[in-house]
Amino acid sequence: MSNPFPRPFRFGVQCTNLPKSDWIGFVRRIESLGYSTLFCPDHFTPQWDPTVLLSAAAAVTTRLRVGSLVYGVDYRHPVVYAKQAATLHLVSGGRHEFGLGAGWMETDYAQAGMPYERPGVRIERLDEALTIAEGMWREESFSFTGKHYAVRDVPKAAPLPAGERPAILIGGGGRRVLSLAGRRADIVGINPSLPEGKITPTTPADLAPARVREKVGWVHAAAEKAGRDPASLELQSLSFVLAISDDPAPLRAALANNTGMSVEDVAACPIFLTGPASEIQDRLARRREETGLSYIVVQGRDVEQLQRFAEEVMRPLGAG
Repeated sequence: MSNPFPRPFRFGVQCTNLPKSDWIGFVRRIESLGYSTLFCPDHFTPQWDPTVLLSAAAAVTTRLRVGSLVYGVDYRHPVVYAKQAATLHLVSGGRHEFGLGAGWMETDYAQAGMPYERPGVRIERLDEALTIAEGMWREESFSFTGKHYAVRDVPKAAPLPAGERPAILIGGGGRRVLSLAGRRADIVGINPSLPEGKITPTTPADLAPARVREKVGWVHAAAEKAGRDPASLELQSLSFVLAISDDPAPLRAALANNTGMSVEDVAACPIFLTGPASEIQDRLARRREETGLSYIVVQGRDVEQLQRFAEEVMRPLGAG
């Protein structure tokens, strides 16, 4: 697979919490470093509420986009999501990226006393939830009856300008949810599959290079079948390990031992960004050329690491 017209790179930062002592300074620093987007996940772990965090971040920045990565469809009713996303779109000046997923973390469901149904059922609900959200962004009054949800004459979510709506982001690892993303999303997160409802040592192996190419193929095939141009979709990857180092061999060997992957696949896996800055640049550029992945999200745990990544990797790639 070759991508002769690659999208420009964008880079985001994912945070579960912000520093209590100076969260405003932290968010503004991310913006000043040239990151495109601040993301927050959605779990019942000891993390900040995503909608509140994103609203606060939007209020103290001017360019930084704010996004959910991703809301769990079962955690709130689609009518609530539609209103939240429309409001964030308005208060941020159009900077909201509305990420919605089918839910995957079994402990969230157990802690909240919700049934953890099979993936197909949760993906059906995701599809219907998106229909409700888009209807509420578009229509003055919207009705829908599906297998899982029914709304009747629900008012428009918020007074969005004509033709405007939040960008839709869908992330997933299985063929069915990625096909849904190919049909409906603006941004598609290419993730590992999580059939056990938790991250396991072997989870990263599902993003070995061959698997990434296969998953992108599912997205593109579904987009084409739906009459969409696959090139119109922005493809995203989420990294959990960022280590700029002139000698990545020990870390890569440890990761290979923990995950059962080869050292070569660890070096090429989107979950792991390891090695000298120039090598990370080359790998990101090659991956974009081969698969279209151009939207790279890293963890926000270490602001000094974020600065180094911005200066040594992002800027040479034309971002930031």
